[in-house]
Amino acid sequence: MIINHILIVSPMYKELQILIEREGLTPTFRYLPEEELAQEDLIWADALVCFNLKSTIDYSQVKWVHSLGAGVDRFLYQKKWNEEVLLTRTICSFGQRIGEYCLSYILRDLQYHMEFQAFKQQKKWEPITPKLLNEQKVMIYGTGEIGQTVAKIFSALGMDVIGVSLSGEAKKYFKEVLSVDSHLPRLSEMNYLINTLPLTEQTANMFNKEIFQLLCSAGFINVGRGASLNEDDLLVAIDEDRVRFAVVDVFSEEPLPTEHPFWNHPKIHITPHISAVTTPDEGVACFIETLKNIQENMPLTNKVDIKRGY
Repeated sequence: MIINHILIVSPMYKELQILIEREGLTPTFRYLPEEELAQEDLIWADALVCFNLKSTIDYSQVKWVHSLGAGVDRFLYQKKWNEEVLLTRTICSFGQRIGEYCLSYILRDLQYHMEFQAFKQQKKWEPITPKLLNEQKVMIYGTGEIGQTVAKIFSALGMDVIGVSLSGEAKKYFKEVLSVDSHLPRLSEMNYLINTLPLTEQTANMFNKEIFQLLCSAGFINVGRGASLNEDDLLVAIDEDRVRFAVVDVFSEEPLPTEHPFWNHPKIHITPHISAVTTPDEGVACFIETLKNIQENMPLTNKVDIKRGY
């Protein structure tokens, strides 16, 4: 594939421009903020590097689209895609970042940080014995690069790590991997559930009352996609103590509306989609590696399977 003109469209386009221009690459580049992208820019470009696609613009005329994020649901979910256009995604430290994010909330739970903070405010001396990580079971939905890295972190600390995927194929760092169709009977054993799944037709609204009603006061962490979670069913599950607490980093609507009930719920912790950010350095490094592999006709480990959606 010959790539002569590359269009970089991103809120951090200026930072990306500085880093890319240091590399002395042969293609010609243009850099734009998302709101200035127009159809005329795509006529010029052979390749587009961006986070989001505007629904009003036809992207089928470029040869290659590279996502600056790990997820590609903004490009594929409930949309048509010209399969002649190559789609790649960013792979970098997302798994490590998400693993440490999840670990921080699980440790806070096991070490009773919230309870001791409340006792301090009450000037109350009340010992509680912290629980151990190696006594906990965690179920991780998604056994790809991110899920495996999270599993590696937790398994190294002695936790029982169970994976869930569409196929149920065994993967490294998981004690066992179950299929989506077979995992429900094991939910009552779990202390924590973590969603790292991409958004596809199969995973939309996946975390609903069917799953929550089988839990026994488990912690739930969503770092996958907001549309995979039925927010109303989560609120019911928390009220019934099926879910003891929830950590939610991704939402169907972002920013989360100020009137949303999650804001004021004491058992729901909210972060603004920061569990796995793309830094300019990492984004550029993955893009350049992908570009070189395309130019040299090398295999692409970050090529998206359009039909599977990830």
